[in-house]
Amino acid sequence: MGNKLISYSSITKKVVMALAGLFLISFLVVHLGINLLLLSNDDGASFMVAVGFMTTNPLVKIMEIFLMGGFAIHMVIGVFIQIQNWLARPVRYKVAGYSHLSFFSKYMIHTGAIIFIFLCIHFTNFYFVKLGLVNPPTGVGKEDFYQMATLLFADRFYAVLYVVLMIFLGFHLHHAFQSAFQTLGLSHTKYTPFIKVVGTIYSIVVPLGFASIPLFFIFIK
Repeated sequence: MGNKLISYSSITKKVVMALAGLFLISFLVVHLGINLLLLSNDDGASFMVAVGFMTTNPLVKIMEIFLMGGFAIHMVIGVFIQIQNWLARPVRYKVAGYSHLSFFSKYMIHTGAIIFIFLCIHFTNFYFVKLGLVNPPTGVGKEDFYQMATLLFADRFYAVLYVVLMIFLGFHLHHAFQSAFQTLGLSHTKYTPFIKVVGTIYSIVVPLGFASIPLFFIFIK
């Protein structure tokens, strides 16, 4: 009975983590769409309109709570499951390179940790400024997120770091997209190949879209 409860508990954690992950994957598309407005040749007008809507709309504010909850749930359960896996297999494989896991699966906890560090930096530069927990850069208004973004992306160190972190995000998304559908039982010989193709395209296009923004400010703006 105890083993069954542990098994069900483990499955439940994975399902909740998968649902939270898919929610975050959907959010990334919206976030990318808004960020790409930074590339518009209008001195940030369209970007600021989108930001103004996202920061004042009541429905968006409610979704923001779910988003923060999604981040927290996904990360906490991910770490918990990884610790469970380590405890279940305390002895490393004797044959170097042997594993039942894919390359991306083996390093999910590592890429996840790197993305968490990026989120801390990102929240400090933008979200915490919006909340009033962090002061905006000198000479920049509290609500002028366009100017904040341009200043950050004009910094070559930050821009390069952003691009590198997007590469790790791509690795993380590559496995996460497929794994989420598999965890939810949506695995079948007919449509699993399609899910894999969509996941691969998504894990390339979305991080590439984000990475194009600092590259634009470095080489074109």
